[in-house]
Amino acid sequence: MQQEIEIVRLVGDERRAGPTLESVSRHWQKDKEHFLFISPHDDDVVLGGGLLIQLAIREKVPVHILIVTDGSMGYCSREDRDSISEIRRKETYKCYESLGIPMENIIWLGFPDCQLNSYRGRYLAKSGQKPAIEGFAGLQNAFTYYLRKICPTQCFLPTSNDLHPDHEIVHSEFLISMFHSAGSIWPELGKPVEKVPYIHEMGIYCDFPVPPRLRIKTPESYLENKLGAISAFKSQKQIASLVAVVRKSGPYEYINSLDFRLYQPGKYYDLFEQRHHIPFTR
Repeated sequence: MQQEIEIVRLVGDERRAGPTLESVSRHWQKDKEHFLFISPHDDDVVLGGGLLIQLAIREKVPVHILIVTDGSMGYCSREDRDSISEIRRKETYKCYESLGIPMENIIWLGFPDCQLNSYRGRYLAKSGQKPAIEGFAGLQNAFTYYLRKICPTQCFLPTSNDLHPDHEIVHSEFLISMFHSAGSIWPELGKPVEKVPYIHEMGIYCDFPVPPRLRIKTPESYLENKLGAISAFKSQKQIASLVAVVRKSGPYEYINSLDFRLYQPGKYYDLFEQRHHIPFTR
């Protein structure tokens, strides 16, 4: 018997279940929906969100993928060391196009693989420096530019719990860039977004820091499509163990939502009132 699609979202003590992303969403924006996946390395998003991408395409939600690094440190043989970036680029297009994402929606930022610590923030670009946008360089410069250019409603990136330094850096730099994208700072990078997008985490290498709140279950055919897409990365022999986890886990993915909240001192006022505490005595 063919499995059906079931999406379950936990909202407080409520369990919402439905056959579509829209049916369980707290904030679906109809025709305005637009997903942006942030991938520190080219294969991260398909590992953590290959089923989710297929469901988004099924519901006619435009999908963009922002690939942060150039893949230059991903070689598994001496022969590939000088050509691995180009090899991985070809593999990436094959992977994501097989899931229904057009080539023009796959964006390469081109930051040096395993060197992201040197590209935090935003700063004046040196002559001829790449990647540079509007005379500036840095992760926050690039992220802010593409957030304003694409105007996504929902963004997905690897969990902050991942041990890979590139994943940790991308996570923190992207979150502060969401704040920048909604303000009037750096006007040369485009018009501020009207609303900060909702942000979600995917599991790649490590478990979530807190239990996820969204579960996706699809027919086996979706899993086979995901595995087929992952297999496009033939040069990445080190992901074999991750592929085994994907296959063993079946047609399931888990996503966690992050609350993007600004500090509001007033909400703590009542916490310190006397009626909540036992009087102090010496």
